[in-house]
Amino acid sequence: MNKTGTKPWDFLDNWRGTAFSGEWPTLPEMFRITAERFPERACFTVFEPDRITLTYAQALERIETLAAWFAENGVSAGDHVAVSGKNSPEWAVAYFAVLFAGAVVIPIDYNLHDSEMDNLLKASHPKMSCVDQEKHAHFLATKAAGKVLSLSPAIPETYVYSLKPKGSPKLPAAAEGDLAAIMFTSGTMGVPKGVMLTHRNFVADSYIAQTNLDIFHTDIFYALLPIHHAYTMLAVFIEAVSVGAEVVFGKSMAVTRMLKELRDGKITMLLGVPLLFNKLLAGIMRGIKEKGPAVYGLIRVMMGISYLSKKLFGVNPGKKLFGAVLDKAGLASIRIAISGGGPLAASVFRQFNELGIDFVQGYGLTETSPIVALNPIERFKIESVGRYFHGYMEMKILDPDEEGVGEVAIRGPMVMKGYYNMPEATAEVLDSDGWFRTGDLGHLDREHYLYLAGRAKNMIVTEGGKNVYPEEIENAFQLHYDDVEQITVKGYVVDKAMKTEGIEALVYPSDGLYQRLGLIRGATEGDEDVKKEIDALVEKVNRGLQPYQRISKVTMLTEPLEMTTKRTVKRNFAK
Repeated sequence: MNKTGTKPWDFLDNWRGTAFSGEWPTLPEMFRITAERFPERACFTVFEPDRITLTYAQALERIETLAAWFAENGVSAGDHVAVSGKNSPEWAVAYFAVLFAGAVVIPIDYNLHDSEMDNLLKASHPKMSCVDQEKHAHFLATKAAGKVLSLSPAIPETYVYSLKPKGSPKLPAAAEGDLAAIMFTSGTMGVPKGVMLTHRNFVADSYIAQTNLDIFHTDIFYALLPIHHAYTMLAVFIEAVSVGAEVVFGKSMAVTRMLKELRDGKITMLLGVPLLFNKLLAGIMRGIKEKGPAVYGLIRVMMGISYLSKKLFGVNPGKKLFGAVLDKAGLASIRIAISGGGPLAASVFRQFNELGIDFVQGYGLTETSPIVALNPIERFKIESVGRYFHGYMEMKILDPDEEGVGEVAIRGPMVMKGYYNMPEATAEVLDSDGWFRTGDLGHLDREHYLYLAGRAKNMIVTEGGKNVYPEEIENAFQLHYDDVEQITVKGYVVDKAMKTEGIEALVYPSDGLYQRLGLIRGATEGDEDVKKEIDALVEKVNRGLQPYQRISKVTMLTEPLEMTTKRTVKRNFAK
């Protein structure tokens, strides 16, 4: 809620009873309201390589045309339609067209192996699938995909922008409690777990999140992370549509392309995962260090003053002080940067704020649509993942220990309906009173700020009975990504008889470390030198940890561990 006491969604009252009749509009109703408010405002933009933009009025026309085609060709209320592809306006139009037709979207990770995609298609039974060119042939060969449409103009006969209805079919109107999407959290072996999210889940979460963060129709969001993830889908895609902001779709993590799109798109809202911000910060600080120790020392002093000014007086002069530095990094136009999808080191959080960027952390899960906590930019707490939306949802800590740490539980309008066709799995995490057990460990302070300790299933118990959370240790390495590409902490068995655990770090050194040492990765004669550097770094980090948290075993990796498309390590290794 802002300083005047109004709520970010109060404007919806002008459409209540006409454009929608529920507590919250559905996603199609929300889009129509926004298109009525800002018809000529840029909606979806992509650089291919030149700028291509749809206004809200143009996007609405394409969405309604495709939705009518869906209805004429057998898509009925409640049917499933899969959407899989790189981030693009076509992806966005197909997504909303499915919802306008009263159907349910099945977003599928475009980077999954073919067998994993097939597994999700078999589990979700889509009537149709919208897919990019590279995967089009595979979907055609897969009976489980249903009728296959193209998100690429390279296949014009089924290109989603080319499909026109013969008549004007009446589109079924979804209710806010109806299913909008099934978000699969995995495509691997066994029965995939599909999170069922309703229109109410998405819309309520998009507006409630704005009680901790002001966004405007003049903002420009950068959709760089895969849009099929709940984080990007809600925090970038749906959030932008809720206020009439622009979405610029990034298709590549290549640094040169990303920096060009940040500049050309005049991006104001940059959302990413810790790895992205670690890399950006490492590049900025490396450039400053190259100016020499005197300049570096002066800039660090100025950064400290900038941060102090923001914390004490609410004024951040960093944008003016470091304008040239930010411009070189493609960040000059950024108004707010938000990190989510994993824990971020407090030092990284602080340094972005020192440089003049309002940088905050958020927290959420796919099962909660996903945002449930966000740091307000004017009252952020650097160690916290954010203040939960007190008054609009509930959060509590289950079975807290002597330090107040326990499992985080959530209840509110953003909590999922359940897991698709998995009543037993649903009952394990969602009780009859609507409380969802997150599996995350943390504690709350008196001002409703959440502090995470780690995942319950990742917790290591030491011989002394101390609980160690791997994510806390991994965070300590986040400013050393010039030397470490991956650092993953796990428990290992020290004594089988006593069932005691020690702490092991799995380390994949960076290309930068090999370059600095003048070595070639894979050449065994350099292994010892690389190991010495990593051991020294681990020892340095250990000195800053509690004795029971210290790493006692280092394993060097010759290949990186498998990562999700959110750029987080898949913790599927055995202890």
